[in-house]
Amino acid sequence: MTLRPGKPLVLVRAAMAAGVVLICAIGLARAAAPTPNGLPVPRFVSIKADRVAVRDGPDKDHDISWIYTRVGWPVEITAQFEDWRRIRDSDGSEGWVYHSLLSGKRMAAVQLKTKTDLAPLYEKPDAASAVTARLQVGVLGAVKSCSGTWCQINGKGFYGWIQQTDLWGVYPGEKID
Repeated sequence: MTLRPGKPLVLVRAAMAAGVVLICAIGLARAAAPTPNGLPVPRFVSIKADRVAVRDGPDKDHDISWIYTRVGWPVEITAQFEDWRRIRDSDGSEGWVYHSLLSGKRMAAVQLKTKTDLAPLYEKPDAASAVTARLQVGVLGAVKSCSGTWCQINGKGFYGWIQQTDLWGVYPGEKID
């Protein structure tokens, strides 16, 4: 924005603020826009193969940034371009993955404030119910349902309810049937 002599600074600031609001509104509209495949962006998916290359851009000519080697790890799709998906993981790292290497199966990983904490897994969606297990950070579970505050998950040797805020792979307040 250019300043013109005689234009009050308050009006310039208001115009700049309006521009920021407009840019934010355009960004929100773009995020909520339907995609060619009809699926929402953003959304959570999981890693489908035991070796998934994450690239700097949406084609095979871009360099590989890193490789996932853990089937089922939850990632968030933040953008789509043709058959490529830009993903973000629990560390905030982003890159591009070919669509067929991702699964729509909802998985979640235990994520707590400190890596030494354990997340209680309950028999029922109630902190007063019996604790059936204590899960370490990084433990994966298949998401069966979520109420918006609790998720029912199962994995190798465990099944129960965990507070939704202790998981990466579901949105806060998200309901899953």
